[in-house]
Amino acid sequence: MRPVITLLTDFGTADGYVGEMKGILLAKVPDAAIVDITHEIPPQDIEGGRLALARVWRRFPRGTVHLAVVDPGVGGHRGALAVASDDRFLVGPDNGLLSPALLVAGARAVALPIPPASAPTFHGRDVFAPAAAALALGCSLEALGAPVLEPLIRRTPEPRRLDDGAVQGEVIAIDRFGNALTNLVGLRRGAVEISGRALPLRRTYSDGASGRPVAVIGSSGLIEVAVRDGSAARDLGLTRGSVVVFRPS
Repeated sequence: MRPVITLLTDFGTADGYVGEMKGILLAKVPDAAIVDITHEIPPQDIEGGRLALARVWRRFPRGTVHLAVVDPGVGGHRGALAVASDDRFLVGPDNGLLSPALLVAGARAVALPIPPASAPTFHGRDVFAPAAAALALGCSLEALGAPVLEPLIRRTPEPRRLDDGAVQGEVIAIDRFGNALTNLVGLRRGAVEISGRALPLRRTYSDGASGRPVAVIGSSGLIEVAVRDGSAARDLGLTRGSVVVFRPS
C-alpha cells in the first residue's frame, strides 16, 4: 500500500506554501498518496484546525501520517511535535492543534528538533514536512526526538446541566454553509433554544422550511443549527461561543 500523508493548514492555496510542502514530501517519498484535508482553516485559528482534525484523523487507514500546520507561534517558544496514536501519526506544532490524537489512551509524543538552517517563519516546510516524510518511510517515532510528557492539550468546552434539566452548551464552530455546530450531543428528542428562538430537533436540513432555522443532529453526532437555503451564522447572528440550550421533551 502506498504511504498516505494528509495535509491540513490555514495556508490557503494562493501563495504556493502548500506546494512547497508537497515538494518536500514527494522528493523524499515519491510514491506517497498526498491528501488535502483542507487549507481553508481561518488564519491562525488553532481551535478551528483542532476541530477539523478531530473529525477526520481516524477516518484514514492505519499508518497514515497527518501533517497539520496552524501555527501563529511559528519560530517562537512553542515546541514541534510528532505523535503516534491509534496506529496513526501526526506532525505539527505543540499548540493544542494535535489534541484529538493526544487525548487517546496510549498516545506518545516526541519533540522534533529545529534545524539551524530552517526558516523561522516556515516550519511547515523545513521541520514538519521532513518529519512526516520520515514517518511515512517507516522511521520510528522515538528516532525523531525526545519524549514529550506534557504536550499542550485543548479540549472542547463541556456542556452543563441546568437546574430544570436542560443542558446549556455553546457554538464551537461555524462551517462554510453558515451552520453553527455546538458541543451538545443529540441523543433525545427535544428543542434547541438559541438567539431567542426555540427550534424542535429535526432529522434533516430538509425538514425545515426554506429560509427558516432548523436544529439537526449532524454527522459528528453533535447538534447543529442551520438555516435551510441560508446561513444560520448570518441570519441569527451566531459566532463561536454563542449560548445554546437543549431542552429534552
